[in-house]
Amino acid sequence: MRIRRILAAVFATAALAGLGLTGVAAATAATQGASSYVTPNECKQGGGTADLTANLCKGGTHDGETID
Repeated sequence: MRIRRILAAVFATAALAGLGLTGVAAATAATQGASSYVTPNECKQGGGTADLTANLCKGGTHDGETID
């Protein structure tokens, strides 16, 4: 009986730790995607227009990304 309770507690702890790790991974992925820089050439190759006054790529696959 005691072993079953201990095992249940171990599995519950492992499950909660796993949920915490997936949340951290998702947050890390979201932050990495937020800051993206493209060159004017990459913007044009993606079908967009490089707006150098605002330093943004407008249109195409890199729409809204900062031009470096």
